[in-house]
Amino acid sequence: MRVNIKSYLAANHLTIYRVAKISGYGYTTLHKAFNKQQSSATSLNLRDLDAIAKAQHTQMWQVLRELEENYLLDD
Repeated sequence: MRVNIKSYLAANHLTIYRVAKISGYGYTTLHKAFNKQQSSATSLNLRDLDAIAKAQHTQMWQVLRELEENYLLDD
């Protein structure tokens, strides 16, 4: 599953810096994860979903549902 994470962040008024600050995950770690070229072998991981959920004060399943419904990229 390939996700347009940058569009998701923009639509939710989030930056990588803000996600890192609120979630407690390192900026460099998230920056690498959100800017990498995704393939079937390198999709978003639980840490990334957890960081986004914490930044929005929501649950990981809610973030995943929104990503699946609105931000999947065609292969």
